[in-house]
Amino acid sequence: MIKNFVEELTWRGMIQDSMPGTEEHLLESMRLAYVGIDPTADSLHIGHLVGVMGLRHFQLSGHKPVALVGGATGMIGDPSGKSAERNLLDEKTLEHNQNAIKEQLSRFLDFDSDAKNAAIIVNNYDWMKKFSFLEFIRDVGKHITVNYMMAKDSVKKRLSSESSVGMSFTEFTYQLVQGYDFLHLYRNKQCTLQMGGSDQWGNITTGTELIRRVDAGKGYALTWPLITKADGTKFGKTEGGNIWLDTKRTSPYKFYQYWLNTSDIDAEKYIKIFTFLEKEEIIALIEAHKEAPHLRVLQKRLAEEITVMVHSQEDLDNAIKASSILFGKSTSEDLKQLNEQTFLDVFDGVPQTQIKKFEIENGLDIIAALAEKGGFLKSNGEARRALKENSISVNKEKVEDNYIITNKDLINNKFVLLQRGKKNYFVLQIV
Repeated sequence: MIKNFVEELTWRGMIQDSMPGTEEHLLESMRLAYVGIDPTADSLHIGHLVGVMGLRHFQLSGHKPVALVGGATGMIGDPSGKSAERNLLDEKTLEHNQNAIKEQLSRFLDFDSDAKNAAIIVNNYDWMKKFSFLEFIRDVGKHITVNYMMAKDSVKKRLSSESSVGMSFTEFTYQLVQGYDFLHLYRNKQCTLQMGGSDQWGNITTGTELIRRVDAGKGYALTWPLITKADGTKFGKTEGGNIWLDTKRTSPYKFYQYWLNTSDIDAEKYIKIFTFLEKEEIIALIEAHKEAPHLRVLQKRLAEEITVMVHSQEDLDNAIKASSILFGKSTSEDLKQLNEQTFLDVFDGVPQTQIKKFEIENGLDIIAALAEKGGFLKSNGEARRALKENSISVNKEKVEDNYIITNKDLINNKFVLLQRGKKNYFVLQIV
């Protein structure tokens, strides 16, 4: 059964522009639509998620989604929204990246069932590598004028920028290559719609123009707004860089924390875009949040939904446990369940010092650990006073002045967490 895809995306705030007739076209029968994905890394980051969610909604509406990995365009570089040309990749790296990206996409899209609208993944390098330069400019280039290409915003911005670098011919022809992708999929897969971020409108409409001029056909275009943050900082970025879907690049704990720390304004927008919750439930969550914003029900639900979707329920449970370590009543056992990366993420920015392993094996008395060896406190006298005040903990458990730190205290065979009071932490790293 075909559902109204455009209507669904509209209430979620996921449509910036669409060509006239797109909604009607999609209501007539099952259609194919594609989204291009840049394969310059072996993982998607959350900047890609709007496109992935768009493809998932497309499939849920009864249509067939196509994920196009831009192997050929990844070798060129897209000028849209960029001020400089990017690094180009070799074929072996692109193939590795495509396989990794498909694995991540399979958490959102059904590739494997025998349903008519099962998703497919394609790589434009498969058809672009067969083109000679002369064939391309003869069969494709002649149909689009330089005047048409120069009028695109992405080209005009680069040419009018103050940068002395300018714009290479390679980048200038990018829209022709992307336009040909649409024509190829239109001819070979009966794909009639291309979707992407609003910065892609110029490239997408070059494709619809090629379909019209070369095949006298009709292609459609739909874009979603580029996601922004209320405070003006870039969505999906932290001091450590992108928020990736790959756990090796961004731990589930950091991933969860990113969403948990969104502002009220952003959370209200993101919960529509980055979850599949129904409209009524989202409205109820927004109302509940307005009544008691300090409970952060919107942020918590957003972080839970998206962490399970990208990672797993187990990863979410561990992230919640890890989050409570700094602020809740966690125990030594809770700490010891953290893997090394999560431990480092939780205590990112906490002062650390290194202690030789033999000192722990021989037993390190708590006063030396706090002062002379560790340097958490300034002197042995301050360490004794803090211990007398009962304000010192080792791995979240209170200790007295006769406590000896040994191997049994090690977290991941590598760390010991010292604490004074509720908020002052210090990490001993055993080397």
